[in-house]
This record gives sequence, C-alpha cells and structure tokens, in this order.
Amino acid sequence: MMNTILQSDRRFGVLMVNPTDGRVSGVGCCAEMIHCQRLPDDRMRVMTLGQQRFRVLEYVREKPYHVGLVEWIEDNSTDQDLKTLSTEVDQLLRDVVHLSAKLTGQPIELPDDVPDLPIELSYWIASYLNGVALEQQSLLEMQDTTARLHREAEILTSTRNHLAARTALKDAFNKDAFS
Repeated sequence: MMNTILQSDRRFGVLMVNPTDGRVSGVGCCAEMIHCQRLPDDRMRVMTLGQQRFRVLEYVREKPYHVGLVEWIEDNSTDQDLKTLSTEVDQLLRDVVHLSAKLTGQPIELPDDVPDLPIELSYWIASYLNGVALEQQSLLEMQDTTARLHREAEILTSTRNHLAARTALKDAFNKDAFS
C-alpha cells in the first residue's frame, strides 16, 4: 500500500477501528503523506497531514488492502457568529495547557499556528485529543461546527477543572512541606 501511495498523489484514507468491537468506522479522514523515511528493515516512518473528511459508501476491493468509494463531508453552513464560542474554547485550551505546565513543572506551549477560524479551530482541537479515540471519532463525524465547539468546550472545561484541582492539591502539599 505504501509503495502505491508513494507512486501516486501521496493521499490515502484513514479510518478508526473501534478498540472494543473491532468494527471499522464509516467516516474517516483523507491524509496526505508529507514526509516518508524508509528504514533499513523496510519499515517506514511517515508524517501525514489530514486533508478532508469522507464517508465510505462501499468497498470495491479488500485485498491486499481496502479500497472504497467515498463521498466528501463538509460541515453544514451556519449563519451564527461563532467568534464568541471560538474565543471561549481557545481560552479553555490555553487554560488547560497552562495548568498542565504548572502541574508537570515543565514548559508547555501551544504552537503559533493555532487556527483562528471557528471551524478550523474545532478540527485542530479534535485532532489533538489524546487517548480518547471514540470521542475523536464522534467529533470527526459531527457536521455542525457549533455542536463540535460546544462538545470541545465541555471536554476542555472538565479537563481544566480536573487539572486545577490537582494543581491546588500539589500547591497545598508543597506549601505544607516547606512550613
């Protein structure tokens, strides 16, 4: 598969396999291989960039790898001004990063290229949620930017509150240790 990808436009589809039941999701993301390094043992290190979401309509081949007919998915258009919600989610993200750095005692900074546009910010945040594949898949399947940002606000608020409590406990124990 990798050789075929390298010989064509370097794009391929990525679908999540549910870790609990082994089912392949019907919605995925087209990824473009932007860097590839072949290792001496013929394995490869690849860097990809997500391009666009798709829904699998049908599989046309399954061996040696799956090939399917897909349709591209776009978010539904909205007349809502999402700037306030987007700003709130951005601040929650910054709070989580700040508290994580404080809790670990290590510098953690957001990259300079965090998107400003609400739809792009919502995709960016969803792509960086670690360890919650089913939640990421749910966000990927949403076609409503407002709903996606609201769900991300819930996740980030919960995370911020958890980190704030842990940071307060750490500070209290460190204060008592030096008293």
